[in-house]
Amino acid sequence: MRQKILIAFLPIALIAGAGCGQHSPKKTLGKIKRETVAFAPKVTGRILRLYVQEGQAVSPGDTLAMLDVPELAAKLDQATGAVKSSSAQHLAANNGVTINQMRQLEARQRGARDQYDLAEKSYARANAMFADSLLSPQQHDEAFANLQSAKAQLDNATAALTDVQVGTRFETKLATAGQQQQASGALQEVRVSYSERYIIATNYMALETIALHVGELAPAGVPIFNGYIPNSTWFRITIPESKIAPFHKGDRLSVDVPYNKKQYPGTILTIKQLPRYADITTAYPDYGMDDAIYELKIAPDDIKAAEELLYNATIVLDEHSVKDR
Repeated sequence: MRQKILIAFLPIALIAGAGCGQHSPKKTLGKIKRETVAFAPKVTGRILRLYVQEGQAVSPGDTLAMLDVPELAAKLDQATGAVKSSSAQHLAANNGVTINQMRQLEARQRGARDQYDLAEKSYARANAMFADSLLSPQQHDEAFANLQSAKAQLDNATAALTDVQVGTRFETKLATAGQQQQASGALQEVRVSYSERYIIATNYMALETIALHVGELAPAGVPIFNGYIPNSTWFRITIPESKIAPFHKGDRLSVDVPYNKKQYPGTILTIKQLPRYADITTAYPDYGMDDAIYELKIAPDDIKAAEELLYNATIVLDEHSVKDR
């Protein structure tokens, strides 16, 4: 009984094998593609407002969303304060001291000189008394220390007065100018970052998806808005190396779109090798394991009609429809 079953099924298996062998890959499948574009924020923030909807067409300069970035607002205040402080220091270095500051330094020097004169007289008397053994060595040393201290205070006050009389050194002015420039650059950087809380469209696009909603956190560099560039539809066909010979850049051919049963003529723009096996879209890839795989990029003649096609829909290429340039 088992032997009869095997005999009964043997012709069916042979027929199935013959059918697979007879399948000729003269019709090659492909996909409808469009050039895609995505917009992502440059700073991390929470989405405060969305200005567009899915399916909407946007133009360069359109505001897509606004983010809430409180950290940047705090940094902006900090950078603004640093600019004011450095500007004041640079201005003071250029203008020098005020009249009142000059008077204070002069009075400080006069007071230090009076203290020095008194300490000098006291030391002279102490020195004479010490010579007559009327003063102990400890008292003599204290008088000398007071004289040295008064002299140091006088030298300090005189140096401070001389500095303001001569004027601020060139190096100090240069240093304060550099600090002001550095603070201004930091402020400009923060202002640029603060302006990035607005996500702005840089080119024309038909929005397909918006990945986040109001209130959600938008990480920097992660695309939020995805869509297609208008008038960028093209047809993608993958061909193994063993079958690439009939195809040339500039050849004319036609592809069929099964879902709407229409045919679209076009021209081969590029033929490039694909690096990965997974990029093959042909339904029955009749190729060797060591065959290179190539992609045909076909531009439709009627780009307006092609714009109405569904993205990533299947197309069929009849290899016999290829025409020379």
